[in-house]
Amino acid sequence: MKFTIGFEKEDTKKLHRLWDEIIQSQQWTEGKFTRTFEEKWGEYHNRCAVAFSSWAGAALAALEFFDVKDRTVLCPSNTFMATPLSVIKAGGNVEFVDCNRDDLCMSFDDLKRKIDIHNPKAIWVVHIGGHIAFHIEEIAALAKEKGIVLLEDCSHAHGASWNGRKAGTWGDAGIYSFYATKTISTGEGGMLVADNDDLIIFARGYRNYGKSDYQIQGLNFRMSEFTAALGCVQTDRLDQIVAWKNEYVQKHFDPRFPNRVKFPGGMISGYYKYIVFDPIDKSTGKVYDTPCHRIMNKNGDLPNTDWVARNHWCVPLYYKGKSR
Repeated sequence: MKFTIGFEKEDTKKLHRLWDEIIQSQQWTEGKFTRTFEEKWGEYHNRCAVAFSSWAGAALAALEFFDVKDRTVLCPSNTFMATPLSVIKAGGNVEFVDCNRDDLCMSFDDLKRKIDIHNPKAIWVVHIGGHIAFHIEEIAALAKEKGIVLLEDCSHAHGASWNGRKAGTWGDAGIYSFYATKTISTGEGGMLVADNDDLIIFARGYRNYGKSDYQIQGLNFRMSEFTAALGCVQTDRLDQIVAWKNEYVQKHFDPRFPNRVKFPGGMISGYYKYIVFDPIDKSTGKVYDTPCHRIMNKNGDLPNTDWVARNHWCVPLYYKGKSR
């Protein structure tokens, strides 16, 4: 089934006007549209936001700010390889945590065991499929109690909330991706959200080589003005996209797929994926086919992660596109 980006055709003229303005301004990076995109994303999440050219740049900024070098970072194995690779590139050591079978996200029970074993500096919690990890409250409370940095991988969680609280607001930082398949897409791009002023200042320097005093050893992770303008247009549509997806699945999918991920009260999914636990025809496949601990040949007993890899499928769901 052909993938459909959630972009309204009627926004094309608006976007072209913004791009024309950028061309005429002769400022194609580090300009007003990057700031506007950050302001919109930050206001939506009630946190400060820093735009990057990729999820990876934002993740590295957070990991280096919290200095995970030579320390252990706990990470779910049921995630994209970007999550553990960010730790490795920041000089940290990755140890994997099992997931739950009901939400596909980090197991709180296994996390407690791994904290006792590994004494981690940080935890990556990943919100899988568009919903918020069911144990995020317990995970955040435990991290705070133990003095462990909590980072949220929000690549799938655009528009997700639990009792009105947005993904990325439980941890010390939330990291979003705007890759081409995401609910809000700019083709490439990322965003860091946090309420730590020092982290925000560091992140802004990190994405731009540490300019202007070069005390921060960053690289080029700047977002172009053209990309940021697309992000501005798309962010204005976020609530509409999420509402449409929720209405669609409740009407068309939920009655047909009873054996699916079911959310606790007050949780709204952004429905990056619609996940079921029965094989289906014309599935878009798995969220992840192979767990990261298998890819990296890491020893460890993660039975739920291995079970999830074998026993879930995704029903095609595209905003106003051709769905199943």
